Amino acid sequence: MSSSTEPRWYQGVSRYQWIVLIIASAGWVFDAFEGQLFNVTRNQMLVDILQQPAGSPEVRYWGDVLLGAFLIGGTLGGILFGWLGDRWGRRPVMALTILFYSVFTGLTYFATELWHVAALRFLVAMGVGGEWAVAASLVAEVMPQHARAHMSGIFHSTSILGAWFAAWVGLAVGDNWRVAFLVGVAPALLVLWVRSRVREPESWEQARKQAAEGHTIRLGSFRELLADPRWRGRAWAGMLLAAIGLGTFWGVTVAGQDIAREFLLRSGVDAAAAGERAKFAFGNVEAIGAGIGMFAFGPLAVLLGRKYAFALYHIGALIIVPATCYLPGSYGTLLALLPVYGFFTWGLHAGYAVYFPELFPHHLRSTGTGFCFNGGRLAASSMLLLSGWLKAMPGMDLRHAITFMSLAFALGLVVLWFMPETKGKPLPE
Repeated sequence: MSSSTEPRWYQGVSRYQWIVLIIASAGWVFDAFEGQLFNVTRNQMLVDILQQPAGSPEVRYWGDVLLGAFLIGGTLGGILFGWLGDRWGRRPVMALTILFYSVFTGLTYFATELWHVAALRFLVAMGVGGEWAVAASLVAEVMPQHARAHMSGIFHSTSILGAWFAAWVGLAVGDNWRVAFLVGVAPALLVLWVRSRVREPESWEQARKQAAEGHTIRLGSFRELLADPRWRGRAWAGMLLAAIGLGTFWGVTVAGQDIAREFLLRSGVDAAAAGERAKFAFGNVEAIGAGIGMFAFGPLAVLLGRKYAFALYHIGALIIVPATCYLPGSYGTLLALLPVYGFFTWGLHAGYAVYFPELFPHHLRSTGTGFCFNGGRLAASSMLLLSGWLKAMPGMDLRHAITFMSLAFALGLVVLWFMPETKGKPLPE
C-alpha cells in the first residue's frame, strides 16, 4: 500500500515529458504498422509477383522467407541503431530509424521482383528494430522514477494501435496492396516533430561529456556490455527473455487465429467463412485482450516488481494456452477465452520496454536494450522453425503443437530467477 506522501504515477509529470511519450509512442505505433502491413497484404502481393494462386506452396514458402528477412533485418537494425543511439544521441537516431522504415515501406510500391521485396523488408525491419531500442531508452531516461514503469508500459502498449491501423488499411485497399505501402510513407513526417521537440536526456549528455573528457566509460561499447560482469549477465539473460516472448508470439500468440479456424472447421463451417471469422477472432477479440495486457504491465510492475509481473504473465500463459486449445465446447466459449490468451501471451511484451532500459547504465542503455530485444528476435527464429516443423508434421493436432510451444514460458520463469529486480531503483549510472 502506498503512503499518502507518494505521488500518483501521473503527478509531477511535466508537459515536455508527456510530449516525449506521445512522440515515442507515435513512432512505435507506426513501427508496428509497418511491420504488420506486410502480414495483411502479403498473400495478394505474392500472388501478383509469383503469378501463383493463393495458398500455393510457393506463396506459403516465400511468405516465410520474407518473414525471415524481416527478422534478420530487425535484429541487425536494432543492434546497430541501438549502438548509434548511445554514440550519436537519442534524437538523431530516432529520426533516422523513422525515415528508414517509412521510405523503404513506400518504395515497396514499386516492387516487381521477389528480391525487391526481400531487400526492402530487410531495410524496413532495420528501422523498426532500431526505433524501439532508442525510443524505449529515451522514455525511461526522461520520465521521473515514480512514473517510469507506467510510462514505459504505455509506450510499448500503443503498438496495438499500429496493428489495428495496418488491418484497417489492408481492408480499405483490398487487392490493391501497392497503395497500402504508399500509406506507409506518412510516418516520415514524424521526423519533423522529433527534430523540433525532442531534447537529448541530461543523463546521456552527462555520459557523453564524461566520455569526451577521457573518463573510463565508452559510449555504446559492446566490449563493455558483454565483458563487464555487471552488465554481461543482464544482457544475455535479457536476450533469452525476449527470445521466449518473441518466439512464442509467432508460435503461440499468432496461432490464436489458427485455433479459431480449426475449431470452426471441426464444427462444420465452410473454409472461406471459417477463415474470415478466424481473422476477426485474432485481429479484434484476441488483440483487445493483448492491448489490455500490455497496458496492465506497467501498473503490475509497480505493484509486484518487474520480475514478479513477468512471472505472473508467464504462469498465466502456461495455463491459458492449453485451456484455450482444449476446453471450448462452443465458439462463444473460445471467443471468451481468446482475450485472456492475448492478455498473457502478448501482453508481456510491454515488460521489455519497462525492464530492459533499467538494466544498463546511461552510456550503454540504448545498446543494451537493443541487444536484448533485437538479439531476442534472432534467437526466436529457431523457435519459429520449430513451430513450423511441428505444425507441418503429418497427423499432428494443431492444439498439441501450440501447447508444446507454450512450454517455453516455463523456461522464461527459469531465466527470470537469475535476473535482478529493478523496482524502486534509480537507473544505473
